Amino acid sequence: METPQDSSRTLHLARLTPNMLTLLGLCAGMTGMRYALDARWELAVAFILIAACIDAMDGRLARLLKSTSNFGAQLDSLSDFMNFGVAPGFISYLWVTHDIKAVGWALALFFAICGAIRLARFNSELDEEKTPPWSDHYFVGIPAPAGALMALAPLMLTFVLADYPDLAPHMVLFQKPWFVCLWLAVVALMMVSRIPTFSFKKTVVKREYASLVLVAAGLLFILFISEPWLTLMSVGVLYTLSIPVSGMVFLKEQRKRGM
Repeated sequence: METPQDSSRTLHLARLTPNMLTLLGLCAGMTGMRYALDARWELAVAFILIAACIDAMDGRLARLLKSTSNFGAQLDSLSDFMNFGVAPGFISYLWVTHDIKAVGWALALFFAICGAIRLARFNSELDEEKTPPWSDHYFVGIPAPAGALMALAPLMLTFVLADYPDLAPHMVLFQKPWFVCLWLAVVALMMVSRIPTFSFKKTVVKREYASLVLVAAGLLFILFISEPWLTLMSVGVLYTLSIPVSGMVFLKEQRKRGM
């Protein structure tokens, strides 16, 4: 017969699945860096995207399996730092910013520092007993996965231009080393900023709109299969435009609460 002490030393394998998924995401992020070393840029960005998708699933899976733990949270944060703090600057440096040498590497380090600060701040806020009511609907600053994909947007733009060569002459600016450095700096600062950005993790949908949401998701999936990089860039542009909107909506809601 198993004693309570024995049961405390055992763990169902299913409860380890979220942590295994987190480690898979870490492997994906580092594999993206490996492909960047080989100048296989599409695969490099694709693996960072895979890491972002895994990051969106592992926490939810842990809550579903009731296997959340401090160990899992710390493992997830360390994985996020590598995938979304280190990898984007590293890939950008290997791609084009190495042309301006010290400045290019300094921006890669700056992005990593901002990524570390953003994740450390997020972790410290999780330990707070009382969280503000708006935290279910807003992030403070750009989340690390979104920041990583935004940082790699100039590189993704080159994939789109490969399919539309007529546009290439008009988009040369976005491939210049100094522009990519400036873009990395802006995204890094937005990650550590206090700007409220929309969070959809607890968004609810009315039953009458469920079919429309499913149709929209299906359409997005079809577009992604047909034109993956163009679709990602379009979603990225919409997300970037949503940042000032989220700030205005947040301020409006705060004024209402203050009345």
